[in-house]
Amino acid sequence: MTTTTTWTVANSRKLARQERRRRLGPMAVLSHVALLVWTVLVVVPILWTFLASVKSEDEIFGEAWGLPAKLNWDNFARAWEQAHIGQYMLNSVIVVAFSVSGTMLLGSMAAYVLARYPFRANRPIYFLFVSGLAFPVYLKLTPLFFVVQNMGAVPLVGPYIGLNTHAGLVLVYIAYSMPFTVFFLTAFFRTLPTAVGEAAMVDGASHTRVFFRIMLPMAKPGIISITIFNVLGQWNQYQLPLVLLQDRDKWVLTQGIADISTAAGYDQDWSALFAALTLAILPMLVVYTVFQRQIQSGLTSGALK
Repeated sequence: MTTTTTWTVANSRKLARQERRRRLGPMAVLSHVALLVWTVLVVVPILWTFLASVKSEDEIFGEAWGLPAKLNWDNFARAWEQAHIGQYMLNSVIVVAFSVSGTMLLGSMAAYVLARYPFRANRPIYFLFVSGLAFPVYLKLTPLFFVVQNMGAVPLVGPYIGLNTHAGLVLVYIAYSMPFTVFFLTAFFRTLPTAVGEAAMVDGASHTRVFFRIMLPMAKPGIISITIFNVLGQWNQYQLPLVLLQDRDKWVLTQGIADISTAAGYDQDWSALFAALTLAILPMLVVYTVFQRQIQSGLTSGALK
């Protein structure tokens, strides 16, 4: 009986797959081909970077696709110590940790209010947030520089939030990431059921308690998804720190790698450059791999509801 049931289930799944392929037809083939091409375009450069990070310079330019004769781990030591990648990575971790935390706290609160509380200025405020998505970062650099420079003249806190400060960069990162965060989470909060929150308020819970104890845990898939997107975006940001941080000791990782790339044109230390790139890629690759299911769940749950 068990064998028959197993065969029936397997046969049903096979028939379902065949029917699905028959319905989709050529579009399924084209989509799979496009995904395959995209995978090759993304994976091959990353693998080549990892391979070049343990090669000597002669091997990088001589046999670009060949395996190294030996693993040159000293490339990472040179990038970490001589190029100060360790200090730049620490700066990036500190900046991204504070900026993502601030973005998610403020963004989730703003999105919750816009999604669940109707008031006269609700839609104008929402569209004001969303309009931030329409402006490329390059258009903001010059006015942003002067805004942050003027912030440095604020009494007491000015020296801590002006130019060449990590706190100033954190505030800019938060403002830079808010439009997409509010846009995404507003749509997500609208899909959540209201009965639990209303029941808690009837029992005497405040609006703040309902948000932090009930609605925020219910929005966990969406929160995780947008958090990972903000981490990736802020970790890889280059233009903003390039304009706002001129002090070399306060540089973030992308500035340090760019400096190695510039110096490599004269010193020919390409091995250290690829080692630095590997050090920059690996943390984000690990984060995305670990939270891949949560990201997919967050992106699809809102659409399914």
